[in-house]
Amino acid sequence: MIINSPLFIYFSLFLIIAGFFLFKRRKTPSLIFSTKNLFEDIKPSFKAVLTKNIFLLRLLSLFFIILALMRPQLPLKETKITTKGIDIVLAIDVSGSMLAKDFKVGQKTIDRLTAVKKVVEEFIKKRANDRIGLVAFAGRAYVVSPLTLDKGWLLENLERLKVGTIEDGTAIGMGIVASLNRLKDSPSKSKVIILLSDGRNNAGEISPLLASEMAHSLGVRIYTIGAGSKGLAPYPFKDFFGNIVYKPIKIEIDEETLKKIAQDTGGLYFRAEDFESLRRTYQEIDRMEKTPFKEKGYAEYKELFPNFLKVAFILLLGELILRNTFLRTLP
Repeated sequence: MIINSPLFIYFSLFLIIAGFFLFKRRKTPSLIFSTKNLFEDIKPSFKAVLTKNIFLLRLLSLFFIILALMRPQLPLKETKITTKGIDIVLAIDVSGSMLAKDFKVGQKTIDRLTAVKKVVEEFIKKRANDRIGLVAFAGRAYVVSPLTLDKGWLLENLERLKVGTIEDGTAIGMGIVASLNRLKDSPSKSKVIILLSDGRNNAGEISPLLASEMAHSLGVRIYTIGAGSKGLAPYPFKDFFGNIVYKPIKIEIDEETLKKIAQDTGGLYFRAEDFESLRRTYQEIDRMEKTPFKEKGYAEYKELFPNFLKVAFILLLGELILRNTFLRTLP
């Protein structure tokens, strides 16, 4: 059973508390006698018990109304959702240099990481039939998302990427290895890593070229992208008063290593000074062989809330009939 609105369960807690106090109040006697010896042998009739506890029917009806508001569903049929696509891991550099503000979108200048996230978001939305994973790397690498077809969840994790989450540095080799760990058990014939970086490898236990050899042995193609404009780039610093100021600095990209990685694995290298260079990368990926995938899903559901509403109506109707007939009391 699937519950679509679980927050309504808290109303049932209030209902239980209300029922407890009502039941406790019902036990308080209306008349007090000096001794109970006269009434020890007298047992309450069935009608008296029902009259005293008739309020329970209303509480039960309210409980079933709450269950209906939770909108429970019952999966009727398990289906296989079949799609065709390739396995892609996006390895994104989140080192400090990605804060350089040299990417222009329209009339607005933004930092490199923000620009990359915008383009990657666009790419993810277009690749509806591909399983995509996400890896971030700076001084070390970590998996942001495993391979998935759930693009909404993937985009949420992409939005959380920021500089400073892990120690600074540029561990390109570790970014590739972390991506390979996501792809090594994949049944897909086409496995791709799109690696975005704006610097030189200066951290990590595994060199980029050794990592590319591992990728080649696993049949993984790597597209490398050098992100950032050539020359000086505005980089944020804090002045004496703690304000953010931008000063032009030179951030070198190890294009030779990125080109070698792409060449050794059958991929391509792109210099991403604007969005169009990234789009050309994605157009190349579109021409790759597709592989079918099957994922479990539920295509049909049965709504259960009408059944709970019917029970609630029957209980309310039963209380109303009993109060005005068999359990009717005179003022």
